[in-house]
Amino acid sequence: MSVYDDLLAFQRETEALAQIAGRLGWDQETMMPRGAAAQRGEEMGAIEGVLHSRRVDPRIGGWLGAINGDTLDDVARANIRHISRSYERNSKVPADLAAEIARVTSVAQGVWAEARENEDFISFAPTLESVVALRQQEAQALANGGDMYDALLNDYEPGMTGARLGAMFDALRPRLVALRERVLGSGRGPAALNHDFDEAGQMAISAQLATTFGYDLDRGRIDKAVHPFSSGSGQDVRITTRTSPRDPFNCFYSTIHEVGHACYEQGINDAYLLTPLGAGVSMGVHESQSRIYENQMGRSRAFSGYLFGKMQDQFGDFGIGNPDQFYATVNRVQPGYIRTEADEIHYNLHVLMRFDLERALISGDLAVRDLPDAWNSRFLADFGVAVDRPSNGCLQDVHWSVGLFGYFPTYTLGNVYAGCLNKAMRAAVPDLDAGLAVGDTTAATAWLRDNLQTHGGLYEPREVVARACGFEPNEEPLLDYLDEKFGAIYGV
Repeated sequence: MSVYDDLLAFQRETEALAQIAGRLGWDQETMMPRGAAAQRGEEMGAIEGVLHSRRVDPRIGGWLGAINGDTLDDVARANIRHISRSYERNSKVPADLAAEIARVTSVAQGVWAEARENEDFISFAPTLESVVALRQQEAQALANGGDMYDALLNDYEPGMTGARLGAMFDALRPRLVALRERVLGSGRGPAALNHDFDEAGQMAISAQLATTFGYDLDRGRIDKAVHPFSSGSGQDVRITTRTSPRDPFNCFYSTIHEVGHACYEQGINDAYLLTPLGAGVSMGVHESQSRIYENQMGRSRAFSGYLFGKMQDQFGDFGIGNPDQFYATVNRVQPGYIRTEADEIHYNLHVLMRFDLERALISGDLAVRDLPDAWNSRFLADFGVAVDRPSNGCLQDVHWSVGLFGYFPTYTLGNVYAGCLNKAMRAAVPDLDAGLAVGDTTAATAWLRDNLQTHGGLYEPREVVARACGFEPNEEPLLDYLDEKFGAIYGV
């Protein structure tokens, strides 16, 4: 086992350096002064160069070739699988390209933020063109003649293809659209919030929600960012949220969502710390945790009643009369512009649109400068609403500015996984709502931790979900859940 031990010792240092790089990214979005963007780009490029050289170090190939797989246990075999996959992937990408991608995407994030603030896509377009071109180069190197989008998607959801996702999304769309039409045609319109909610009060409830859902603040922290996110793994897992005076749900459900991501990382077996198994196995599985925390638990009738009481305690009378009305308000369906604020029906339609657009960007079928028109046209067709400004359109998400092509579809894949997990969890924990109604999430979070989170990267993505659920993941449980929930709220 000495060869394997040598490989793992080398890998632990690489994992530690990757955590440092992640901390630089966290700082960039939370505390870094705006004027430091160019220097931070150089720093990110430098550390990515170091990481890339380690990930393609010839010694890794030697160690892998010398290890007898027949002598390994399941954990060691899983570590080897991840290291082999990373080694093969990174060996295809030139070091200077990897460093340039890190540098440009770091700078691009600041350019995007300023363009978003100024409603100015034109100023951002040249930077996005550079990001797309770099990712296309990387995709060509990775695909080796195959599908470029699949090569990028594999970074976020190993084993998945654009064609398989397209088939799943084609199966989702008809029932989502039919449900939306029934809901919007029901004549029912739950009241929207119409009150001012101070930032300090929102952040106080946000911190309570984080711990209520099991987030360990001794190994984490909550900060503010333009775009909420979770960062880190193991003993240092950080989240961000945001506030809006007229929309506290943006804060509360962003917090619960990011806590789902963070609890996945904090729930992984401690023995896997700083190894390839010590992080979530894929973004689709990761998103299943954030979405089941946010929606199937956080937006449930049981938990929303608890949140109603918390908001009354903090803000007094805020215009919603009782828990049933509040539940309908929490789950109010409307075709808004913003993906992160979308209801559960429209959310997936947002993702399906982005999936199609980014595939076209990577293939070259859609030019960056034509993106606003393509976005606005598709949005009008899918949502029946004309985009009024870039920050409500193609500038709203940070993902493309930082080169995350292939990431968006994992949001809907995560919703599909969450639907499956919710079905299995409620069968295993039939009194789950009794706990949620009093703010006790431990039965649900313990089931998720024991059946999925603890495994980290031990199993492949679909396998870990199937093991937890007892059946192969598919879109039907999600669609059934949405039909039942919104059919009851809207009487359809």
